[in-house]
Amino acid sequence: MNLLAINQTIRTIHVDWAWVVIVTNGIAGAWALAAHRWEPARVKALWWLTAGAETAVFVQVILGVILVQGRNKAPYQFHMLYGFSAAFTVAIIYSYRAQLKPHLYLLYGFGGLFLMGLALRAMAVGPT
Repeated sequence: MNLLAINQTIRTIHVDWAWVVIVTNGIAGAWALAAHRWEPARVKALWWLTAGAETAVFVQVILGVILVQGRNKAPYQFHMLYGFSAAFTVAIIYSYRAQLKPHLYLLYGFGGLFLMGLALRAMAVGPT
């Protein structure tokens, strides 16, 4: 397999994985908001989904970094901005979990929906 084929494979995974990031963060965010309102929705599976959704963000950023190595980064500037903003958002959400313990479901609910929005925006401004 030559370098061009490997690059195309990584690009395809990056594009497809964006939908994983969007869907998982959207579901996790909506579920966390539901859990804030309805106690029966507060189950351990919510936190497993949330952890997976946030991990998916880092996988996506790593794939993106691999793709832009050695390229002119000018066409990717806004796309990279949204990608790195998503990674920083995950870190900020995680860092505030102790201070916002009484509002944890709101933090992760709105945080998950925000991450979904960042991923959608990254797709909108990404190179075609």
